[in-house]
Amino acid sequence: MTAYWMARVNVTDQDGYGEYAKRAGPAIEMHGGTFLARGGRTVSLEGQEFGRNVVIKFDSVEQALACYNSPEYQEALSFRWDSADRNVCVVEALE
Repeated sequence: MTAYWMARVNVTDQDGYGEYAKRAGPAIEMHGGTFLARGGRTVSLEGQEFGRNVVIKFDSVEQALACYNSPEYQEALSFRWDSADRNVCVVEALE
């Protein structure tokens, strides 16, 4: 069943986050992810505001988790840890 990987991000180091993004995009696409939203205009209605929001579609929760845990994505994450604060989750779609 379709799943969505959702990330809410506040970038603290543009250069470091740029290195993460340069590697993460290809890793995600290599593992079947399709970007539906990547940055763009956001209107926060409740809760903490984030400067960047990303939504990625996968064929399943398992596929999204396999991508996150892949060597390619983990290598990208090594550039993320000191360059952004974020919340990330994967949610299964309704049938």
